[in-house]
Amino acid sequence: MRLETQGPEAIQARMAQLQSRMDAMFGRKRFSMGAPAAPPSGDTPVGQIGGDLNGVVASLSPMNPFGSFVKVEAEAAPAAIKLKIQEAAARYGLDPALFEALIGTESDFRPDLVSNKGAQGLAQLMPETARSLGVRDPFNPDQNLDGGAKYLAQMMRQFNNNPELALAAYNAGPGAVTRYNGIPPFAETRNYVRKVMARFNAGKWG
Repeated sequence: MRLETQGPEAIQARMAQLQSRMDAMFGRKRFSMGAPAAPPSGDTPVGQIGGDLNGVVASLSPMNPFGSFVKVEAEAAPAAIKLKIQEAAARYGLDPALFEALIGTESDFRPDLVSNKGAQGLAQLMPETARSLGVRDPFNPDQNLDGGAKYLAQMMRQFNNNPELALAAYNAGPGAVTRYNGIPPFAETRNYVRKVMARFNAGKWG
């Protein structure tokens, strides 16, 4: 077999051929064999990489508990649920963006959700907690959100309006936060707090 040296025109033609095949395979240009994209102008925000890396990554969400290069996929609340969230937050003096981030993390805005531990509805209230908050039907969005907002407001007051401690208490109970004098060293609770705060900070949900 004889190898022939190819000039730059032949190499460019071959690269274009490979690029065309990859475009056909992936449906859009995810990779580029051309010159690298120019760096973004100005300062790059913390937690984000500017530029789109030729369409591979547009941005990275800040404070992602699943790793720096994993985008947090956060569904927006349906309009009717969003309004109910805002109303419940207003009744108890909560930041509606924080409460919406909590509800999105807890249930992905599903009023009928039941966790494997028995937590119910939008705010994922345990049955005993729901009863103590006056929630008779945990699958009624208005009642469930009212109970969740009331409970989060109680935690905010108990922990000096520190949202991270309040969220930790919402997840693990106020006794655990008091006992450890901060966010408990439970992986589930720490990931939960990071995830809610990431959703809250990444656009304020509103």
